[in-house]
Amino acid sequence: MRFVIQNAKYGRVTIDGKVVGEIGRGFVVLIGVSNTDTEAIADRMVEKMVKLRVFQDENGKTNLSLADIGGGLLLISQCTLYANCKKGNRPSFIEAGEPTRANELYEYIIAKAKTLCPTVERGEFGAMMQVELCNDGPFTILLDSDTL
Repeated sequence: MRFVIQNAKYGRVTIDGKVVGEIGRGFVVLIGVSNTDTEAIADRMVEKMVKLRVFQDENGKTNLSLADIGGGLLLISQCTLYANCKKGNRPSFIEAGEPTRANELYEYIIAKAKTLCPTVERGEFGAMMQVELCNDGPFTILLDSDTL
């Protein structure tokens, strides 16, 4: 499982011209699921994400978590995080999770996040989305379950 976590001043996702998810300060997270991922892996990833201390305190140190700042989450499914570009110029997505199972895990991640964070917004699995954000810093972290 891969999370691309972006520290954002704001984020929003639009589908067919309609805003379907929007947050103020917090994390915009792109979520990639592989065929070997499980609910236990999702639990570890979500718990790690919400506890990351990447927001600045009054002294400018990255010392505060999402809860400390009252931040929100905007969770976006993105199978392209498992693109394999080793051979040729057309990416292969064979390592990305099978869509039905990947969607189940995406929904599971959203439900888990809602138990840990009061503001959780989302995109739509498999939809063409436009994701907008103001990356603060910029500050972006890649969480990969293979390295946790």
